[in-house]
Amino acid sequence: MSEAEFEVERHQMLADIAAHAAMVHERIGKPALDPRVMAAMARVPRHRFVPVEIRRFAYLDQPLPIGYGKTISQPFIVALMTDLLDLQAGERVLEIGSGMGYQAAVLATLAARVYSVEIIAELAEEASARLGETGFGSVEIRVANGYYGWPEHAPYDKIIVTAAPQLVPPPLLGQLKAGGRMVIPAGLPESQQLLLVEKDAEGRISMREILPVRFSTLEEEAEI
Repeated sequence: MSEAEFEVERHQMLADIAAHAAMVHERIGKPALDPRVMAAMARVPRHRFVPVEIRRFAYLDQPLPIGYGKTISQPFIVALMTDLLDLQAGERVLEIGSGMGYQAAVLATLAARVYSVEIIAELAEEASARLGETGFGSVEIRVANGYYGWPEHAPYDKIIVTAAPQLVPPPLLGQLKAGGRMVIPAGLPESQQLLLVEKDAEGRISMREILPVRFSTLEEEAEI
């Protein structure tokens, strides 16, 4: 497919995201996602962040396999999680689960700096290469167990997690700045919920369930 054809499909993806958001407006609390998020989704070439053999499916509103038992998330979920973060210019964000770099690229269009942790070294290498090739150089990637975050650069204004622990990891709560937000799926494999976690100025934590979701499991073993 040509770049022009991918561009047409990307615009259809945006329409699908908008329709999906309208369908769940009561759960997300508004009829449409932030225009800045939609602009970020329009800017990032999703077909550059999937294996070449499935590029023709890149703009379908569904998750796609990227190898190693992992997937690239459904575009609507990427957009929704980004929207829930409410990223502002100048903020620093921690991503847990780089995959091939797509979510990090979307974040990089809105945040000053993105730190991303990926447990699978081969995926981290793929993500770094693809982010470099597509011009999203404000992302730094580390190979490690994301359950423990990236304490060297903490605290973070925002944290996004793309794999599901049973409970929100205490290390990530500790690395979230006062006044910050975390978006994370959590729960047992058959009953995961997407959560919006907020830390107030006094460090108190509140959590709100947004939608039922299905993510791969976040590793919780000893740090690698």
